[in-house]
Amino acid sequence: METSMIEIFSSVQGEGPLVGCRQTFLRFAGCNLECAYCDTPGEMRPTHCRVQNSLDCKDIIFYKNPVKVDQVVLAVKRLKPSIHHAIVLTGGEPLLQSEFLKVILPLLKGSRLRVYLETNGTLTKQLESIIDMVDFIAMDIKLPGISGLFPLWDDHRKFLAAAVQKEVFIKVVVGGKTSDEEFIRAVRLVAGIADLPLIIQPVTGGRFVKPGPDRLLFLQELALEHLSDVRVIPQVHKIMYML
Repeated sequence: METSMIEIFSSVQGEGPLVGCRQTFLRFAGCNLECAYCDTPGEMRPTHCRVQNSLDCKDIIFYKNPVKVDQVVLAVKRLKPSIHHAIVLTGGEPLLQSEFLKVILPLLKGSRLRVYLETNGTLTKQLESIIDMVDFIAMDIKLPGISGLFPLWDDHRKFLAAAVQKEVFIKVVVGGKTSDEEFIRAVRLVAGIADLPLIIQPVTGGRFVKPGPDRLLFLQELALEHLSDVRVIPQVHKIMYML
């Protein structure tokens, strides 16, 4: 079993309620969406996977794509699992590699690390096939106005209904032009299923109008009328100049 990957590395979580936790990241290539603000283009299919070969960030090697299960397991073990909070499946969209995940996750769980899935929240069947092997789910809700995507409300609702059996939080990327209507629709979608943590993440990237402090506080106020845990958290890893 093999798959295409972009990188394997150790760093701190830079998004959501677990910001600052030391985690091992498995970044998979490919995505079923093309968000306008994405920092890892879905069409990215590198010839090699960049691998941090030890906790010394200067020790970097490259695996030729597609990488094999045993290569990934070995790479994780070299990064001293005992100091890490979890293994993060990220991308791209890792659920596109659900068949690969079915094989590798039982091997990684053997390291006693928990499994943290970052996902765009649209591939419900793929989630259901591996959900028993996942501990945390970080799910995006894509607002059409800033993502540039066709509305995905029904896809997100079905996905969240399946995901809620695990520890879940929702991330919504917002910009300076994000409408109240779109934002509240996302909040109500979440509240209609469960009272889950919601992270409002201001967009990064030079070509987008960023929301100001007053706007972020107002959106948080709107969301707190429906959900009990709403936080404004930017992409902290970018502020810290970390991967």
